[in-house]
Amino acid sequence: MLEASVHWGQLITIGLMAVALGMDALSLGVGIGMRGIRLLHVLRISLLIGIFHMLMPLLGIFAGHYISSLLGQVTGYAAGGLLVVLGVHMIINSYRKGTTTMIDYHAWAGMILFSFSVSIDSFSVGVSLGMFKSELLLTVLIFGIFGALMSMMGLLLGRRVSDKLGSYGEAIGGTILLAFGIMFIL
Repeated sequence: MLEASVHWGQLITIGLMAVALGMDALSLGVGIGMRGIRLLHVLRISLLIGIFHMLMPLLGIFAGHYISSLLGQVTGYAAGGLLVVLGVHMIINSYRKGTTTMIDYHAWAGMILFSFSVSIDSFSVGVSLGMFKSELLLTVLIFGIFGALMSMMGLLLGRRVSDKLGSYGEAIGGTILLAFGIMFIL
């Protein structure tokens, strides 16, 4: 059972943010999956992305708590602005053509680098969440689970479908973060 301090609205917000962050992993996973990937690599990459989707927001949350103590009442605007910038960045990146990855995702170093690059936006969201009161363990677990599951879905889906879904997934994720950023500002 959830603690009394976790409200359903907060849980839904964290879940939607996790989905938005997972869209990046899903869309990039589709691209990699279309190049052909073994199921063992799907599992490894998905687990690494899940781990990084927990580590990066955790680091961001700690940074956000620190920034919150410095900024005081401006915290909501700063957190919202950060989410708006991240959302716009994801939307713009989703429409860029010809982006290819030079990462060898078959090697451990490549998988770690790919997982880190997919999860870097989780740090920014973690900073925003760190400026507010949020359930740390619950937030990090939800981000990790969604990141792992959505990357796995993307990798497996990429083995089966065309590349049209990839850019739309990242654009949808960016739109969700943009909306939350505006909501925090207002």
